Amino acid sequence: MTLTIKIVSDFICPWCLVAETRLNRAIKQLDTNIDIKQIWYPYELNPTMPEAGIERKAYRTGKFGSWEYSQQLDAQTIQATKNDGINFRYDLMGKTPNTLKAHRLTWLAESKNKATEMATRIFNAYFTEGKDLTDIETLAKLAADVGIDERQARDFLHTDVGVKEVRELEKQAAKRGIRSVPTIQIGREIIVGGRSVEVFMVALQNTLRQMTKA
Repeated sequence: MTLTIKIVSDFICPWCLVAETRLNRAIKQLDTNIDIKQIWYPYELNPTMPEAGIERKAYRTGKFGSWEYSQQLDAQTIQATKNDGINFRYDLMGKTPNTLKAHRLTWLAESKNKATEMATRIFNAYFTEGKDLTDIETLAKLAADVGIDERQARDFLHTDVGVKEVRELEKQAAKRGIRSVPTIQIGREIIVGGRSVEVFMVALQNTLRQMTKA
């Protein structure tokens, strides 16, 4: 028996990383031997972002009105997640990236049963290491970190393979009415945002009870 969790997220969304972290903490607390499969669905918060991305200070200043206010928002994220063990390093981020390549790499990783590992590595590379998610060499090395052949990942990213499939998955999310991320579906329950570990635990337990009754 397998409990399937559907995760819709984007790699530039800090709350997507927070939600994943809290979800995994809840999963580890489960007293069950049931298999859990996480399926990742792409979502682009900035679908019209230039392929090379935009310098972060300029982008955030334009979006939020001032760099000072943008920094306040970053500080609020750090404060709100201080007990989650996430080392947010906004100071290392040079640009706000286009995330299509990162989503394509996760799509490739799914074919190797490594999507969750890949997504986690990409999140941490961006938010705690300040890596450039538009850079193919960087992404290929991240793929190698989770056991995917670096050369294969590099060659893959130099093509358009997976673009059509990622776009189709994005359309499916839109048809499901998803307008924000993270959106996580656990059984019949849909959780939006970086909710607490307890919220994820309740959803997991409710779903397990429903599965055992079926």
